[in-house]
Amino acid sequence: MSAQVRPQIRLSRLPNYVEPGDMTDAEWAAVRPLLPTPAWLEKKGGRPESYCHRQMLDAIRYLVAGGISCRAMPADFPHWARVYAFFRRWRRGELVTEFHDRMRGQVRIREGREAEPSAAIIDAQSVKGAATVPAASCGFDGGKIINGRKRHVITDCLGLLLVVAVTAANVGDREAATGLLARLRMLHREITLVWADGGYTGGLIDWCRDKLALTFEIVKRTDGMEGFVVLPRRWVVERTLSWLMHSRRLARDYETLPATSEAMIRWSMITRMGRRLARPRAAARR
Repeated sequence: MSAQVRPQIRLSRLPNYVEPGDMTDAEWAAVRPLLPTPAWLEKKGGRPESYCHRQMLDAIRYLVAGGISCRAMPADFPHWARVYAFFRRWRRGELVTEFHDRMRGQVRIREGREAEPSAAIIDAQSVKGAATVPAASCGFDGGKIINGRKRHVITDCLGLLLVVAVTAANVGDREAATGLLARLRMLHREITLVWADGGYTGGLIDWCRDKLALTFEIVKRTDGMEGFVVLPRRWVVERTLSWLMHSRRLARDYETLPATSEAMIRWSMITRMGRRLARPRAAARR
């Protein structure tokens, strides 16, 4: 006699349960106007998608928050191949960057700031690399004793992401900062001041002044400081790096391509900014 098969009931089918990546109606209302316009609506070719954007966004957010692979996508989301194709198309077409930047501008305006920042903070974070990371894009960070990749980020004064680059962990902070700062200058012309920690000292200060017309200011610990001390400005970017670690997909680097890692970082920030936009305004000012 065959054993009785018990039906499986997904938690998402239960009343009042929300998957970790699912958007609320309030969040979708805030996010929807910021989505990139599909090419077929602008008469640029292509055809309408068979799944709505809300379903796709929920699926990708679930993937980033839960740290799962695309093939492990739950059955009540679109098929994993459709989700992966959507993710790859948005990455290659830089639509995820466009979407992310639009949301960042809205969050800044909501917080009473200008859409474009005038100052920024730079820092880097080394994370372990999984077995799926090719040796060509993986390295050993001797300072942190980590074999994997390094995330170089620049944020505004609210901790919102401006520029990101993922390299092998053995790439120095100053070496990666030149390209990162050049991109920052090209994308955000109004920024005139960048703060950094002591790892960026050296010729980078003069290079920023002469080549990019940027003031590069090092925030250092004083000799009298003991133990953990919150340093001005630097804590903002360090908080952003800790935000990224809340997404399980970013707890270590699993991606074959560094560009995919950068896209995952932007999706993590998109989730955070979407929830921020959906808050009641009174709560957002606290």
